[in-house]
Amino acid sequence: MGNKVLESIEKHADELFAQGAEAEKIGKLTDRTVEIMNEAQAMRMFQPAEYGGLEYRPRQFAETVMRLASLDPAAGWVLGVCGVHPWQLAYNDKRVREEVWGEDSSIWMASPYMPAGMLTPKGDGTYGFSGRWSFSSGTDHCRWAFLGGMLTNADGSMPAEPQMVHVIVPRTDYEIIDGSWDVVGLRGTGSKDLVIKDAVVPDYRFMTWDDVVSGDGQARSGRTETLYTLPWSGMFPLGITAATVGICEGLLRLAQDYQADRINAQGTAVKDDPYTMYRFGELMADIRAARAELLANVDDLWNTAEKGGQPDFARRAQGRATQVRAAWRAVEAANEIYARCGGTALRMEMPMQRFWRDAQAGMHHAIHSPNTVYHASALSALGADPQGPLRMMI
Repeated sequence: MGNKVLESIEKHADELFAQGAEAEKIGKLTDRTVEIMNEAQAMRMFQPAEYGGLEYRPRQFAETVMRLASLDPAAGWVLGVCGVHPWQLAYNDKRVREEVWGEDSSIWMASPYMPAGMLTPKGDGTYGFSGRWSFSSGTDHCRWAFLGGMLTNADGSMPAEPQMVHVIVPRTDYEIIDGSWDVVGLRGTGSKDLVIKDAVVPDYRFMTWDDVVSGDGQARSGRTETLYTLPWSGMFPLGITAATVGICEGLLRLAQDYQADRINAQGTAVKDDPYTMYRFGELMADIRAARAELLANVDDLWNTAEKGGQPDFARRAQGRATQVRAAWRAVEAANEIYARCGGTALRMEMPMQRFWRDAQAGMHHAIHSPNTVYHASALSALGADPQGPLRMMI
């Protein structure tokens, strides 16, 4: 299967690179970048065919995110995050799918999933929803959002067994807080805060986290397409890790261009310095390996699902460990590459420094925290059954 989205992005490679610098200045994606992404149908890659979607494979999505991020880190990041939301909406209640896509199937959806809201039953089939969320990437260009929350009792108190939920709300229900995204990296993503005060949510517009992570919600939806049977832990983190790896690929490309004719402080052409060339070769291989292991991992999940199988917890934990390691491996290599580019590479007019800062920011996302993921993966490999926090996001 071809990838027309990637082909379209390639046609605009130089323009997207230039737009990335402008996005950093204005603190959000430029309108032109959004236009290019829409022309390419980038946000439709995981959208169901009945709503004008492409239903691409995860590998194609990851390859597209990586390439876009290598040109404009912010755009790649926004695609990596927001581009997965149509996949989750696809197996939500048909009524909310119609609300979101029925009149305009080109809309973008924001997040985040962090449980920063309170969803309280009102007793009439609706729920009250309030909260404040940080890190809503690409939110200025979105008209709906998936927001995380906690399901409370009718009096607002927490139940004995708290439940996390993913709630789907329209742009009219939340306020975007301008000035809330002042950061050192990924400035162009416009990942601003959102606030909701007493929105009314019908009962068909949320899913419990247990249903999402277990796959029960997918099973009840009746969807049989392979794409929509894949585990959440293999899909949502994929876009974020792919963007991070892609940013490192972009930094590598800039470093290669810069070092090709550079003379170092000792008056030697960098190409004639065997120590630098040895280390560069090793670091380039690390970035290639990060890309390859990320794609091989999601291909394996796809092949399992296509045969009608479902990965157990141990396989999901292994997959998450692979994702996390790919990101760390790529960023560690990018850091070493940048450190060998000399003082001039620190100048703000040099685009390499922006890619370096954006790569650091990518590592601050919760899905790249290695502690519990590696722990759970190792325990599972030894035949144990991790519980509690070790099961989070797996």
